[in-house]
Amino acid sequence: MVDSLVNTRANAKRIANIENCFGSSGQPLASHGRVLVGEGVLTKMCRKKQKPRQFFLFNDILVYGNILINKKKYNKQHIIPLEEVKLDNLGDDGTGLKNGWLIRTPTKSFAVYAATATEKTEWMAHINKCVEDTIRKTGKYPTKEHAAVWVPDAEAGYCMHCRKTQFTMLNRRHHCRKCGTVVCGPCSNRKFLLPAQSSKPLRVCLTCYDALSRASILESTTGGMARVQQKVDKPVTGADSSGDDDSDYDDDDNRQSTDNGLSKDMDGLTFDEKPTFYGDMMEAKSPEVELAEEAKAVPASPEPEESNSLQDASPTYENTKREAPAVDPMAGGEPHPDGH
Repeated sequence: MVDSLVNTRANAKRIANIENCFGSSGQPLASHGRVLVGEGVLTKMCRKKQKPRQFFLFNDILVYGNILINKKKYNKQHIIPLEEVKLDNLGDDGTGLKNGWLIRTPTKSFAVYAATATEKTEWMAHINKCVEDTIRKTGKYPTKEHAAVWVPDAEAGYCMHCRKTQFTMLNRRHHCRKCGTVVCGPCSNRKFLLPAQSSKPLRVCLTCYDALSRASILESTTGGMARVQQKVDKPVTGADSSGDDDSDYDDDDNRQSTDNGLSKDMDGLTFDEKPTFYGDMMEAKSPEVELAEEAKAVPASPEPEESNSLQDASPTYENTKREAPAVDPMAGGEPHPDGH
C-alpha cells in the first residue's frame, strides 16, 4: 500500500508542507522513493517531564520535532533512520502513564505515549512494518546496540549509584550515557568514548566506566586501542562539565522562540487530533490519473441556456393576482379566453 504512494502529487505536497513547517531549522525531507506514511502528536518523556512532540513516520525515517504552532510551525528537527529503530512495549503503570512504548536507537532512546490504546497499536504496527520493509529492501542488519533510556529527573531524589547524595540546587543531577541512571557528580566524574552516540567521550557512572574499561582492555589487540583508552581515561573537571553535556537541551527546552522574538510555551497544551496514516487510505492514484481528475474538477464556463418554447409558454402565477376575464354582455355567452 505504501509503495502505491510513491511519486504521487499528494505525497509530494505533504512532504513539502512538512519542510515548510520546519523552515530553515530543518533538513530537506524530499527524497526519491520516500513516502509519508503517517503523522501525529505523541507525548515524549523528556528529562524533566512529558511533553508533546510532532512525529512524522516515513517509509525509511522517523522524524519528530518541537511544536511551536500546531500544524504550522515546528523546530528542533530529529531524523532517525528506521534501520536503527527498535520498539519495546511499555506496560501501564500506577503513575497514570498509559499507552506507551520505547523507541530505541544507537544514539538516543526514549519513551513515548499515545492518547489511546488504539492509537498506540496503530503507531507501533506502522513503525514496525516500515522498519521491516526498510531492512528487507536495504539488506542491512538490524542494529543490536541501542542507547539507554534516561531515567527522568523526577524519579531520582538521590544518586542512584551511591544512594547517599541528595540532589539539590547545588548538587546537580547527571545522567550516565551508558546505563541512563541519574547520578551525582562524584559518581560520574569519568568519561568514556561511546562511538555509537558521539565522537567525543561522554560522561558515564563509575560502574559503567569500570565495565567498559575492562571490556576495552580485553578487546584491544593493537596499540591504537590503548591510545584511545588513555585519551578518555581522565576525570571530569569543572571545566569539562557543562549544561549541554548533561541536559537534554535540544529536546527538553519548553520555551521556544518564535519569529517575532517572543517565546511561546506549547508544552503545557494537549492535542486531541488523531494520528493520520496515509498507507491505510484507499489505493493511491497515479500522477496521470491525478492530473486528469484535477482537470475534470475545474468548473467549466457556464453556457447560455437555450430557451424552450413549450416551457417558456407555460404561465407562472407565483406572487401575481389573476384578473377575471372580461364578459361581453351583448354576446350572452361564455367569456372569451383572451378576455374579448
